[in-house]
Amino acid sequence: MTEAAGAKRILVTGGTGLVGKAIEKVVADGEGRPDEEWIFVSSRDADLTNATETKALFEQHRPTHVIHLAAMVGGLFKNIRYNLDFWRRNIHINDNVLHSAYETGVQKVVSCLSTCIFPDKTTYPIDESMIHNGPPHSSNFGYSYAKRMIDIQNRGYFEQHGCRFTAVIPTNVFGPHDNFNIEDGHVLPGLIHKVYLAKQTGSALSVWGTGKPRRQFIYSLDLARLFLWVLREYDEVEPIILSVGEEDEVSIREAAEAIAEAMDFRGELVFDTSKADGQFKKTASNAKLRHYLPGFQFTPFREAVKETCAWFSSNYANARK
Repeated sequence: MTEAAGAKRILVTGGTGLVGKAIEKVVADGEGRPDEEWIFVSSRDADLTNATETKALFEQHRPTHVIHLAAMVGGLFKNIRYNLDFWRRNIHINDNVLHSAYETGVQKVVSCLSTCIFPDKTTYPIDESMIHNGPPHSSNFGYSYAKRMIDIQNRGYFEQHGCRFTAVIPTNVFGPHDNFNIEDGHVLPGLIHKVYLAKQTGSALSVWGTGKPRRQFIYSLDLARLFLWVLREYDEVEPIILSVGEEDEVSIREAAEAIAEAMDFRGELVFDTSKADGQFKKTASNAKLRHYLPGFQFTPFREAVKETCAWFSSNYANARK
C-alpha cells in the first residue's frame, strides 16, 4: 500500500521531554490531522550523538518532516560547570540529526533553539536579526554556541541543497513533564519542587539569587500549538521567536510568588544572594510571530503555573527530579 499523496510522517526527537510531551498531548487532544503520522522518539531509541545510530533511526522511520527537540539541557549552575560537555554533545546531536534528515530526503526540519543564544551585550528587545551580533553570556557559552550553529547549518543546507530546514526560538518553557531537579533544572520547575518540599517540611522557601532578574515564560502547551503552525505553515529558513509579549515578562520574585500562591504555600520567601543571578534579562520581541498570528491566545501565566503545580503534585513520584 502506498502512502497517500501529501501524507506526513513526523519524527519528533526528544519526544519524551517537556516540549515533546506537550506536542504529543496537543496532537492527541484534537490538533493532529488525519494525514499526519506522529513518531515520538527518545534517547532510548537511538543515541543521537552517534552518527550511525542516528542514520539508522531515520532509515527505520523514513520521516517526511522532523521536529528536532533532543539536546543536552540544564539550568544555570549545570551550564557553568559543564560548558565543554554542552558544546560537544549538542554539536554532535545537531549535526547527526540535520545530516541524516538531508540524506534521507526529509522535506522540512524544525529545530528548537533558545533565547540564551542571543548576545549578552545587546539592546532590548532582542529579535531574530540579532543572533550572531556578539558572544552569548559566559555562563552557558557551550550550549548557546552549539544552538546558534543550527541556524548556520540550516542556511548551509538551504543554500547548497535547497533544504527547508528552519528553527524556532522559544523563551523560557515550563509545564508538565519538565525536569524538576533543584540543582540542574531550570528556574521555574526548580522553584515548584522547592515549594513542594518547603510545604512538606514547614520550612522557608529559599530562592537562589536576588529575585530581580526578569524572564518571559511560555507554557509548553502553547509552545506545542505554535510548533504545529511552524511545521505546517511557516516557510522561512530564518528562525522565529516564539514568546509571550514583552509586557508579560515577570521577575523571578513574581514567579516564586505565583508558585507559592498556586500551591497554597504560606511560609517565608528567603532570597539567597550568595547564588548567581545569571543574565538580568533577555527580553525578546514577538513582533514577527504576531505578524503571522495576530490572534494567537497565550495561556495566562498564573493559570499555566497553577496547572503545572497541580500536575507536579499529582505526579510527584514519577516526575523527573
